[in-house]
Amino acid sequence: MFVLELTYTAPVSAVDKELEAHVAWLDELYARGVVIASGRKNPRDGGVLIAVADDRAAIEKIAASDPFVLAEVCEYRITEFIATKTAPALAPYRQVLP
Repeated sequence: MFVLELTYTAPVSAVDKELEAHVAWLDELYARGVVIASGRKNPRDGGVLIAVADDRAAIEKIAASDPFVLAEVCEYRITEFIATKTAPALAPYRQVLP
């Protein structure tokens, strides 16, 4: 599982110009089962996504396709973790330590 933290590198006004495309991109990732949660940070200087994928390379490719990245208004920090404990609703995403 992965935590993707994005930080805006441009004014929020520039980010907002790309917001519709970013939301459409997120909708596609939700439909594919890749992203399971997302939202803005508070204060609004970026956002956070929780995602699942087979490996880090796949997540890096996905992050690189974000319209925010393509418009050069944000940067990603990607953290991989093993979700060994979850809320009951997230049980299908639980992982076992290697």
